[in-house]
Amino acid sequence: MLNALEVFTIVAVGLMVGVEFSVAFVINPILDALPGDSDQLGRTHGGRMLGAVMPVWYITSLILVAVWALAGWNHHGTGLVVTAGALLILSVIMSLLLLVPINNRGKNWTPENRPEDWKEQMNRWDRFHYVRVAVIIAAFALLVAALI
Repeated sequence: MLNALEVFTIVAVGLMVGVEFSVAFVINPILDALPGDSDQLGRTHGGRMLGAVMPVWYITSLILVAVWALAGWNHHGTGLVVTAGALLILSVIMSLLLLVPINNRGKNWTPENRPEDWKEQMNRWDRFHYVRVAVIIAAFALLVAALI
């Protein structure tokens, strides 16, 4: 049963990492290269869509890691799992304090009502997101290493 939990957790966290990585290094650069207001409209839509899905994914991943740590407390690699959980907690805190406030403003912007500094706010969001991606990649790597 523990093996199934480990695999399911790694797949769930790995997919989350993949989505966040693609937002940072594929989707947003594509949107930023579009003409006119397309980049802002795309980010607004993405903020609404992913803003609804990703919190559930982050919390579910954190719960899975916590269950893995508890269920495998006396097994090899538990320290790595606990450290991965701490990194996921850090990513949730970063999200709540740094990224969500910007996302909540941006998801309601239109070309008519967006603030003058909207690009600067999106650039700030991107910088915070790069750090968050590095944190969750590290968590994912630790989970994989816990299996070895």
